[in-house]
Parts: sequence; C-alpha cells; structure tokens
Amino acid sequence: MSQEYPSVLLERAVSEFTKLPGVGRKTATRLVLHLLRRQEGDVESFADAIVRLKREVKYCRECHSISDTDICPVCANPSRDHSTICVVENIQDVMAVENTMQYRGVYHVLGGVISPMDGISPSDLNIGGLVERVASGEVKEVILALSSTMEGDTTNFYIYRKLSAYGVKLSVIARGIAVGDELEYADEVTLGRSIMNRTPFVGKTI
Repeated sequence: MSQEYPSVLLERAVSEFTKLPGVGRKTATRLVLHLLRRQEGDVESFADAIVRLKREVKYCRECHSISDTDICPVCANPSRDHSTICVVENIQDVMAVENTMQYRGVYHVLGGVISPMDGISPSDLNIGGLVERVASGEVKEVILALSSTMEGDTTNFYIYRKLSAYGVKLSVIARGIAVGDELEYADEVTLGRSIMNRTPFVGKTI
C-alpha cells in the first residue's frame, strides 16, 4: 500500500481518475473523496451512467457524431439542410457550432485531423465517408470548419483534393477564429459569425 493513501481501494480509485485528461492526483483525490461522501445510490447512478455510455452509445452512420440511435437527431431532422455539410474535427465541435444556433445544415465528424507527428494519417479519419456523401450528388456545399492550425489547414487541403472532382462548393469558416485556436473553445458569437461569413476555400495550405 502507498504511504500516501490509507486505503488500497482509495488509491486505486484515485489512479483511475488520474487517467482522465487534465486530472492530476490532487484533483482525483478530491473527486474520489467527494464520491465517498455521497449516498451509495448516487455513486451507483454515477457509475451506471459511465458504464452505459461506453456500452450503449452509438455513432451516427451518416455523420459519425455521437447518438443514441443509428441516425443522430440532426441527420434525421427533415428541416435541416442536407445539401450543406459542415466538416468538423470532433463531437465537441458539433456541440460548439450547434450552440451558435446559426447553422441549419448537417455535419461530418472526421474524428481528428491529419498529423504525421502524432501518427494520424488520412486513413485514420472519416474522410472516405465524406467523399461518399458528396459523390451521391445531393450535397451542394461543404464547409470546412476545422481549427486554424497547421494540421487543420493540411486536412482542409487534403479534403479539397479529394472532393475537387465532384464540383461541390467548398468554403472555409472566416478567420474570426484566431490562428492556432481550437474550435471548441471559441465563444459562440465569434464562432457563429465565422460560420455565417465563411469564404470560398482556395485550395492551399498556410
């Protein structure tokens, strides 16, 4: 047993919490002790929510966003503009754009961006599914809403090359998002304006 913790069970719980991003041992200890003070039913409910999330969550077969069903609510909504696809890096970005309440199209979640330094290649992303959606002929515009980083711009250019044969309109969100910023951390007003004031993608990296 570690001398720091009076209980092996406590130490194990703290170690599990430290596996979460941004959670150090002090924060993990505080969280575990908080749960220890809660009623048993509250802790069981917390644990059940996490287990069910892992076991039962689905990924929309159209856009790859998280969903409780095979088709997410956005893709299943007939009032959305299915001819416009907003390409984002992750689920958090979908939530960020939705919070602006200024976008009425649908999405495509890549699951990351091209990053050779991190070992992420185009084949690791959901780019093939995007090409298939555009190839169907129903898509009129693809909005590239990736973060303003070198990796984001590299991914934009790769997608541009893959879609160039289909004649679809490609646009990129306006640079109201500062270069180097992650999309999910942009405020809603700035992000909303960036979506609304998007510009044609010219097919070059920074």
